[in-house]
Amino acid sequence: MTQLDVRSAARIDTTLDDVRIRPYGITDAPRVRRMSDHLSSASLYTRFFSGTPRIPDHYVGMLDRLDHWDREAMVGLDGDDLAGIAEYVRDARRPWRADIAVLITDPWQHRGLGSILVAYLAQLAGRRGITEFGADVILTNRGGLQFVHHGWPDVRSTRDGATARFTLPLTEAALR
Repeated sequence: MTQLDVRSAARIDTTLDDVRIRPYGITDAPRVRRMSDHLSSASLYTRFFSGTPRIPDHYVGMLDRLDHWDREAMVGLDGDDLAGIAEYVRDARRPWRADIAVLITDPWQHRGLGSILVAYLAQLAGRRGITEFGADVILTNRGGLQFVHHGWPDVRSTRDGATARFTLPLTEAALR
């Protein structure tokens, strides 16, 4: 497998903002909590599959316990605030596979930040022996479904109620 070279994507320059990409750090918990202020109820629902009004405390706790090997997260910083976060959790029974989840604040959606975070995460995952991501996407999450089909145009899903389950191979071509 060819590893991705995403060093040139380390910054997203726009006319208004500059986002920095880096691994999640233990001092990011307050930033994650503040992300809720920039997330609609629809964004929270499509990420957490429930009607939570804010990012759940157990999620913040899980991020604070990342081991940066089997569980990893990348963040996009807009100044001192998180614009997005993408994380994976390795499957203990199938160590070549990890489940992935992405959360982008509403002002940063549809601007390419999720793609860049996933590309960085995939690069790290590949170095750690992970060759595929699993992703659950609620069928009403058009942006999530479009992201998957853009990066992996030939991928097919299985359905579990109102959720599509994808297996996403980590190849360079799939993540362009």
